[in-house]
Amino acid sequence: MLSVVSGVFVLLVLGAVGIGVGTAASLQARFAAVDLADAEHRGRALSAVVWAVTVGAVAGPNLIQPGTVVGLALGLPPVAGPFVISAAGLLLAIVLLFAGLRPDPLLLAREIAAQDLAARDLATQEPAALDLDPQPAGGEMQGTPPGTANQQGATARNAVGGSLVRGLRAIRQSRASWLALAAVVGAHAVMVGVMSMTPLHLQELVAGPGASHAGHAASGDVLVIIGFTISLHIAGMFALSPVMGWLTDKAGRTETIMIGFATLIAAVAVAGFGQTSTVAVAVGLVLLGMGWSAATISGSTLLAESVPQESRVLVQGVSDMLMGAAGAVGGATSGLILSWAGYLGLNMAGGLVGAAVLTAAVVALVARRRSPAAGSAAG
Repeated sequence: MLSVVSGVFVLLVLGAVGIGVGTAASLQARFAAVDLADAEHRGRALSAVVWAVTVGAVAGPNLIQPGTVVGLALGLPPVAGPFVISAAGLLLAIVLLFAGLRPDPLLLAREIAAQDLAARDLATQEPAALDLDPQPAGGEMQGTPPGTANQQGATARNAVGGSLVRGLRAIRQSRASWLALAAVVGAHAVMVGVMSMTPLHLQELVAGPGASHAGHAASGDVLVIIGFTISLHIAGMFALSPVMGWLTDKAGRTETIMIGFATLIAAVAVAGFGQTSTVAVAVGLVLLGMGWSAATISGSTLLAESVPQESRVLVQGVSDMLMGAAGAVGGATSGLILSWAGYLGLNMAGGLVGAAVLTAAVVALVARRRSPAAGSAAG
């Protein structure tokens, strides 16, 4: 709001950074649900958290036009109005969380993990705790990668430094975790890259070529079309999350990743080749959201169960960091690609990324079916 009132671009950047930090924190909620769920229901537990944001996410873009009325009523520039509504909603969320979220899920998860770790240490890791013997007398615990028990203490002592390196090291232990990471990061890059430039494309499509460079604010009709299209896109991202979670549990993690990226490829084809039609663009954006949902839910579920328990939280943080970085790169480069190759070229670039991950998933599925032992670990 300060940026809109003052016209200082740096303030807009600072505000965007703050929103990004808050979003990164809230994204971790889906992993909290997975950590406390049974293996047979992890996909559905994660999808339930993702689905919970549907109402606000769909309603939000459609508050652009009412927000302008709020801005005028408060004596602010019309564009500042939507931020007033956002601030009120965020304050309400803070009050609800602090007043009603008891006990704190993170603290409860840490308590359970600490109890399990202490029990394992007492049962099998006493020599390692004294640093007398790097190998437990009875051998490593079944299903635990070599050296994991000794790494637990080092991880606890060095929780602040080297998180990225340790997280990537844990991911490197499993091929399934690499595929899961590629699915989450790739889907987010494609989704953000296409979605971020779609409002600009719609503005020029509805108002005419050069409208975005004319120096005038978009008309109310254009804002309504943009808001409605983005709300449909977000509905595709979140509204069918329970279905994607059920599919992840029933069809399999890798299979659902393939479905997600096939949907992403279909989305960019519809939006790109139908770029002259607002209906085609809207349909493409819905498919884009659905593909993102399938790939993100199945990829996040596969990632959470493909690494050791003691490394899971760290890996989840690294995954979201890379996911956010991919979105930032996708958003930053999408404008350049749009200016060079147009909206069709932007969608085709997203299709190439989707095809690469889809190919990797197909290869992983074939390898899993040829090796049943490896397949059991890949979901």
